Amino acid sequence: MADLLEQAASWLDDQRVAHMARTVSYVRGAESVEVAATLGSTTYEVTDDAGATVQAKATDFIVSANALILGGQAAKPQPGDRIDVPSGGKVLVFEVMDLGGAGHYRPADPYGKVLRIHAKQVDEEEP
Repeated sequence: MADLLEQAASWLDDQRVAHMARTVSYVRGAESVEVAATLGSTTYEVTDDAGATVQAKATDFIVSANALILGGQAAKPQPGDRIDVPSGGKVLVFEVMDLGGAGHYRPADPYGKVLRIHAKQVDEEEP
């Protein structure tokens, strides 16, 4: 018997890709793949060496897990990977980063079909 909730999660991901996503390049070293990503954000807290707690915000890229194919193989996000986002004649460069010990990505659904990748803008380039 088919799991209706899992089927619904797949359908919702298809709708997200069709209506709520933009094409970005996911880059690891010399390998890259274009993926449909929906932008989001996550607020997190970091404690500095002096003990002060600072709130920060990461840009999130919500992508289909099966879209991350690098070097012909399925890949999981890694810290240091790059996400290039075309924007107004420039390319915004984001780096995948750990959220203060909470990880650099997490599943966005109970089935792992969609990933929420945490990143920070590190550069802006000319195309």
